[in-house]
Amino acid sequence: MNEFLMVADEEMLKFFSGIADVLQGFGASRAEAVARVNAAWGHRAFDPYPDLMCHESPEFWAYGLYYDDGKNDGTTVPYWEENPDRSGWLVKPPPPADSPAWTLPREA
Repeated sequence: MNEFLMVADEEMLKFFSGIADVLQGFGASRAEAVARVNAAWGHRAFDPYPDLMCHESPEFWAYGLYYDDGKNDGTTVPYWEENPDRSGWLVKPPPPADSPAWTLPREA
């Protein structure tokens, strides 16, 4: 079984892996990072690389999957700002434990 659930070519799967890598940099385990990516896009099929979603960087997608800006207005966190005020940022919960998004064993 692959880490990722989406239908995509090898290069797109590398793109999704890059998103998971950024999530790991935030402190998520690999299993949680992959589960977050799968929960967001695991039900989709993607065009060959570069799919339209590649117009944004892996960092863009990772920040949106992991953080909530706490404003409840549907905006994404302003990670690109030079000195963003992260005091109000919240970590979004990972997918539920029984979600099929979890394709890797969770670390203890």
